[in-house]
Amino acid sequence: MAMQISKYLLANERDALWGLTVSTVGYEEIQPGDDYPTRGHADGYYFNLDRGRELNEYQLLYLTEGEGIFHSATVREAPLREGDLWLLFPGEWHSYHPNPKTGWKSYWIGFKGRNMDDRVRAGFLSPQKPIYHVGFSDSIVSVYKTAYDAAVEEAAYSQQYMAGLVNMLIGMMYSKERNIQLSRNQAHVDMIGRARLRIREALESNLTIQQVAEEMGISYSNFRKLFKEHTGISPAIYQQDLRLQRAKELLSTTDLSVKEIAYRLDFESPDYFSAKFKAKTGRRPSELRPTR
Repeated sequence: MAMQISKYLLANERDALWGLTVSTVGYEEIQPGDDYPTRGHADGYYFNLDRGRELNEYQLLYLTEGEGIFHSATVREAPLREGDLWLLFPGEWHSYHPNPKTGWKSYWIGFKGRNMDDRVRAGFLSPQKPIYHVGFSDSIVSVYKTAYDAAVEEAAYSQQYMAGLVNMLIGMMYSKERNIQLSRNQAHVDMIGRARLRIREALESNLTIQQVAEEMGISYSNFRKLFKEHTGISPAIYQQDLRLQRAKELLSTTDLSVKEIAYRLDFESPDYFSAKFKAKTGRRPSELRPTR
């Protein structure tokens, strides 16, 4: 027999200023052959499978057992498998249901706010890619359960606490799937790891990224592409940022001059070093000198 537990929450104007508020959280078990959707949803949440629905919020759902089908205005039809998270977007028509032969067990949490809107505008999240396969994760289940417990308790400032849990879920979803995709080629993972270590160990030298690529046995263009896929930044920026980080250490712990530090870390000139340092930190190198 189908089972559902859910909690619906209210948020005030002050809560909304936090950047993210939570409206609903819950869990359901649908046995093979059970009717779906289950009853007991609040107004605005229940939907007819054929007609679908649109929400005025985001929802993040996690399928821990079973399988099903997802439809949206953007994605015509896609399978839902055990270990999938899927994201619903405000104003985006959608419908989904479990396979009648398998049923499913799933968690959900609904939320809204500019924190999520900003991520969508920046292209991190999109209706074009609503499904993320991360596999079964005890840590993800634990966050959903913690959010439900917090919703039931409804202690003071629980909205801010649950907003943090939503951000954790979104971050886990995004990073776990990305790492699963990247690790499919373990040779590339290992190579980028070796390259990062090589760059770190040679900050006070004239090692170039082209030389690193040669040492890794790959062309510079392919190396740069793979490095950025795995780290989010180019190898040259990675090297420069590490050198600027090392410069902060040298400025605060040694008596080396700015000129000496610039050349020690292979910047082309003290002026160039100072410009990059200020662009990165907002301060001139001399401003990091400890007061005597």
